Amino acid sequence: MVVAPPHRRSKREAASEARRQAILDAALEIFVSQGFAAARLDDIVSAAGVAKGTIYLFFRDKQDLFEQVVRGAVGPVFADMAVLAEKADAPFDAMLAALFDTFQREILATPKREIPRLIFAEGRRFPELAAFYHREVITPGLDLLRRLAQRAHERGELVSDALVRHPVLAFAPMLVSLIWTSTFDPFQKLDVADLLATHRELLSPPQARKPTP
Repeated sequence: MVVAPPHRRSKREAASEARRQAILDAALEIFVSQGFAAARLDDIVSAAGVAKGTIYLFFRDKQDLFEQVVRGAVGPVFADMAVLAEKADAPFDAMLAALFDTFQREILATPKREIPRLIFAEGRRFPELAAFYHREVITPGLDLLRRLAQRAHERGELVSDALVRHPVLAFAPMLVSLIWTSTFDPFQKLDVADLLATHRELLSPPQARKPTP
């Protein structure tokens, strides 16, 4: 059997991808600082250091650009969680710990933490953005948590099926962390790590956890 060698990107392909990523990075910065409504494509291409026409080689319009920014932000996070979810023997508490750790590292500690704030702030004015975020982020996240909770409940790790019925409960402290750190941190720091650890104990108390094999 002849195995085809892996595709190597040409310099032209690499340059094209670099321009696309530069636009995405600049768009995130502009959207965060100005909001979706006020953000101008002229400002984004200027910050990215590309010609104005270049943006239309990769994105249809401002909304498409915003959606691709969101996908780029949450895609790796969901990919990591999907890999964890495939580990059928992993205890539920370990899954929660990995989820919260990924959230702190990949979202809260980066500019990506401002994306949910943008949705909260402008979702009523731009319901298509809220619908997109619900479809691409909220629904897959809840489905993943529901599956993990169902498996844990069937194995006896969760005495109650509350998290199966309401997987949004696992997201609650992450949402609080996003709102608090962007609004109230100058007045009172929130110990996010301790908040998430405490929430894990509430959802999966030590006495209810299945021993790790």
